[in-house]
Amino acid sequence: MGLEGRSEDLKQRLVVPHTYPAPGVREEEDDVRNLAQRIWEEKKKLWVVAGPAIFTRFSTFGVSVISQAFLGHIGATELAAYALVFTVITRFATGILLGMASALETLCGQSYGAKQYHMLGVYLQRSWIVLLICTLLLLPLFLFCTPLLLLLGQDATVAEKAGPIGLWFIPAIFSYSMSFTLQMYLQSQSKNSVITYWAVISLVLHTFLCWLLTIQFKLGVAGVMGSTNIALWIPVFGQLLFVFCGGCPETWQGLSKDALRDLWPVVKLSTSSGVMVCLELWYSSVLVLLAGYMANAEVAIDALSICINISGWELMIALGFMAATGVRVANELGAGSARSAKFAVYVVVGTSFSIGFVLFVAFLLLEEKVAYVFSNDPAVVKAVGSLSGLLAFSILLNSVQPVLSGIAIGAGWQKLIAYVNLGSYYLVGIPLGIVIGYPLKQGVEGVWLGINIGVGVQTIILIFLTVRTDWDQQVAIAHARINKWYLPKPEEYDASRAQAQVQAHTV
Repeated sequence: MGLEGRSEDLKQRLVVPHTYPAPGVREEEDDVRNLAQRIWEEKKKLWVVAGPAIFTRFSTFGVSVISQAFLGHIGATELAAYALVFTVITRFATGILLGMASALETLCGQSYGAKQYHMLGVYLQRSWIVLLICTLLLLPLFLFCTPLLLLLGQDATVAEKAGPIGLWFIPAIFSYSMSFTLQMYLQSQSKNSVITYWAVISLVLHTFLCWLLTIQFKLGVAGVMGSTNIALWIPVFGQLLFVFCGGCPETWQGLSKDALRDLWPVVKLSTSSGVMVCLELWYSSVLVLLAGYMANAEVAIDALSICINISGWELMIALGFMAATGVRVANELGAGSARSAKFAVYVVVGTSFSIGFVLFVAFLLLEEKVAYVFSNDPAVVKAVGSLSGLLAFSILLNSVQPVLSGIAIGAGWQKLIAYVNLGSYYLVGIPLGIVIGYPLKQGVEGVWLGINIGVGVQTIILIFLTVRTDWDQQVAIAHARINKWYLPKPEEYDASRAQAQVQAHTV
C-alpha cells in the first residue's frame, strides 16, 4: 500500500473511530442471556411435571364436574345433595388422604434427587398401608351421611337425598387412597405421562357412560354414581399395571417386607401433611355448609357449588403447578442444590400467577354466563352472576397459594404450614365470613368475602416464609431425613454380610 493509501486509511480511522462497549455492558448482556437460558431450562423441567399433572387433574376433576352436570339436569334437589356430599363429606375425606399422600411426594422426591432409587418403592408400599387403614377409619362418614348432615343443620329433604349418594362414594374413596399414592410416586420420577393417558381414558368413558345410563337407560342417580366409580378405578388399575410390569425398573423391585419397618415416622409425616392439605380443602366445604343455613338454601348451595366447581377448574392448574413445585424443590434439595431449588420456586410462582391473572380477567367479563353449563334455573343463574367478582378474585388467589404450599411439600414443612392454615382459615377467614354474611346481612357474598380474606392472609404469610428461607439449611435437613430412613439395597446388604463373615472367619 502506498503513502497516499495509508494516509486515507488513517483519515477513515480518525473520522469513524472504533467503539468499544462500556465497562460492564458485555457482562450484563451475558448475565441477561444466562438468566434467560436458566429460565428456559427451568420451564422445560417444570412443564415436564406440571403439564401432565395439570391435564391429569383436569381429567380427574372433570369426572366430578360431569357427574354434577348430569345430576343438575336430573333435579335441583339431587344437585344440592351431590354438592353437599362431595364438597362437605367427600372433600373432608379427600383432604385427609391427599394430604397424607403428599408426605410420599416429599420422601420420594428427595430420595430420587439423592439417587436412592430403590427407596421409592419401599416408601410407596408404606404409604399404601397407612392410607388404606385411614380410609377404613373414614367409612362411618359415608355410612351415616344423612344423620351427619341433619346433625349439621342441613335441609332435611336435601340430606335424605344425600344418603344414597354417600354410599356410592365408598368405592371412590378407596380408589383415592391408591390413586394419590401412585401419582406421588410416579410424579417424583417425572413419569407423569402414564397418569395422563389413563385419566383421559377414564374421563371419555365417564362422559359416555353418564349419557348412556342416565339419558338412554334412565337410571338417574345410580347411573351417574356407578359411572363415577368405574371412571375413578380405571386409572388405578392402569397405573398399577405400569408399575408392576416394568415401567419403573429403577424404583420398583417388588413387594418388600421392609415396607413394614419404620412405619411410625411415615405416620407422623403423613399426619402433618394430611392436616396441612385437608385444612385447605375443608375451607371451601365450610363455605357450602354455611350457605345451607340461609333462607333459600337450595339456590344458595347450587350457586356456590357451581362457583366452586368453576374455581376448581382453575385450581387444577395451580395444583398441577403445586405438584411440579413439590417435585422440583424435593429433587433439588435431595441433589444438594440450594440455588436450583430457590430458582425453581421463583419460576413456578411467576408462571402460575400469569395464567391466574388471565383467567381472573376472563371470569370478570363472563359473569353469570358460565352458570348455564350447570343449570337452567333463573334464580341459580342470577345468584352465580352476583358472585362473579368474588369468583374472579378467588381464582387469582388460587393461582399463587397452592404453589406456595407445593414448596412446603417439597421441603417437608407440612407441620409448620398446618399451623399457618389453621390460623389464616379458621381463626380469620371463617369468623369474618360468618360476621359479614349473617350479622351484617351480606349473605353468601359476605361469607365468601371473609373466606377470601383468610386465603389472602395465608398467601401473604407463605410468601414471607418463602422469601426468608435459608435454602442451604433446607438441603442439610433434607439429607438428614434421607440418611435417617435409608435402607441398603439387597445386593449391598448381601455384600456387607459376606464381608462380615469373611472378617469373622479370618479372626
